[in-house]
Amino acid sequence: MLFDRLQEGGPFFMYPLAIILVLVIILIVKGLLSRGRDNKTNELIGSITLFAIVWGFLGQIIGLIGAFDTIESVGNVSAEVMAAGLKVAFLPPVFGMFIFLIGRLGLIILTWIKKDE
Repeated sequence: MLFDRLQEGGPFFMYPLAIILVLVIILIVKGLLSRGRDNKTNELIGSITLFAIVWGFLGQIIGLIGAFDTIESVGNVSAEVMAAGLKVAFLPPVFGMFIFLIGRLGLIILTWIKKDE
């Protein structure tokens, strides 16, 4: 299921996002092991997750431009084809937002742990 969504959303944008998700999880675990005291890790998580959301939206915009070019050249397009294209166009930004939320949740936890000490 996940692999199908990665393929469906366009490998050029979705696979880097999957790698970024793994990297963010590793950085959150590293931050937890250092009890949130490593500010460099926290800044890196923030920067990487922001990049993920922007990368996802870039994938959406490029996908929509390609879809509109195709619609323009073909002419009439059915509602089903248009809906399928829009679904595919929304996968990269949704995945980017998911990564962003995971990273932000990790930063909240790391900040909370740091303040409790």
